Amino acid sequence: MVLYDSDCPLCTFQMKSLTWLDWFDRVRFVPISSERAGQIAPHLTREDLMEAIHCVTPAGRIHRGARAIRFLGLRMPLLVPVALFLWLPGVIWVAEAIYRFVSRHRLVFSRLFGCQGACALMPQRSREGESTAEPSSQP
Repeated sequence: MVLYDSDCPLCTFQMKSLTWLDWFDRVRFVPISSERAGQIAPHLTREDLMEAIHCVTPAGRIHRGARAIRFLGLRMPLLVPVALFLWLPGVIWVAEAIYRFVSRHRLVFSRLFGCQGACALMPQRSREGESTAEPSSQP
């Protein structure tokens, strides 16, 4: 299950893109504004959740930021090369630094790349058992 900021155009665009890459419907996306986010990861603060996406595994393990991307990448065929690259020694630390930079400036990047307009054009992939307002739960 992935917790993300649905008020951020860049984050929303990223989650919509991931729904299309998740061919096997293995991942569920939950906005941090949802009550479910607090139930899924009660020990994470709102500030923690605002800083990065968090992936919560069925076993309760939490992957954050670039490590969440690496974890998800191994579950989505088109992202496997990215995930494998992130496993190379030292690469994850560089990826985390880049992720932190982008996260801190995400609203600027959203405007720069026109994510808000793209989000309006790109539909979220509807999946069985999901509502469009709030996706259901899994890794």
